[in-house]
Amino acid sequence: MTSVSRSQPRWLQALARPTLSRQLMVVGVLMTVVFVAIAVGAPRLESWGWLQNPQESLINPIHEPPSTAHWFGTSRQGYDVFSRTLFATRAALQVVVVATLMSMLIGVPLGLVSGYLGGRLDRSLVFLMDTIYTLPGLLLSVTLAFVIGRGIVNAAVAVSISYVPQYFRVIRNHTTSVKTELFIEAAQAMGASPAHVLWRYLLMNVIQSVPVLFALNAADAIRILGGLGFLGLGLPPETPEWGYDIRLALDALPTGIWWTALFPGLAMTLLVVGLSLLGEGLSEIFNPRLRE
Repeated sequence: MTSVSRSQPRWLQALARPTLSRQLMVVGVLMTVVFVAIAVGAPRLESWGWLQNPQESLINPIHEPPSTAHWFGTSRQGYDVFSRTLFATRAALQVVVVATLMSMLIGVPLGLVSGYLGGRLDRSLVFLMDTIYTLPGLLLSVTLAFVIGRGIVNAAVAVSISYVPQYFRVIRNHTTSVKTELFIEAAQAMGASPAHVLWRYLLMNVIQSVPVLFALNAADAIRILGGLGFLGLGLPPETPEWGYDIRLALDALPTGIWWTALFPGLAMTLLVVGLSLLGEGLSEIFNPRLRE
């Protein structure tokens, strides 16, 4: 008879329990891996001639329904919907990864320093982050996208700005509670510098929330990027993008041309669901209170 060792970390013990959250997380991981494989493999499939160039407009046929020649049909602009849907996965994941990494690399150090040092710096940063946090994420991203323009990096910057306060708030709150622990006081008494305490002791004890935030923010970033693309503020027009392709498909919907909007929207929805399930599963694993 086997049992989970008490000496194992709590997140390993949680993985050993066949809970519904764990099962859903596995589904989310599989869905996310599929989309990553699509993003990595799409250029290779095009080079082999198995995919149409997503930026090449076909003179004929236009608005052809799904068939063996064009699995997802063609659009009014003459684009192959299947090819653009697959290549849009690559653009979406590039923007999302850059955006979430940027917000994490800014929010985590600021939260650590603010929670550890306190005082006027802490109050100023809390006020700034609370101000940003109160603004709707999509509205903030749209405003910034107007200023800096289109492009993968610009879209990532526009998307990332609304996630910095989330990392800051979570890391700061954990830091303020952990910094009063005895092992922190012992390190300080032994002459450890503030930088050493921050990165060696505090960071290692508050970092467990970051993977959860990363997955959940990635799911939300897909939605915001889709909104930017729908408004024409995301990537350049020739770049395959789910939100922009749905915008182009709106005029054709009243005439019964359903496939040009369905497949990009379905792909975006599935990726958001996969990342959300992954984030919720990680949250259940790393947060013992949720398991209870």
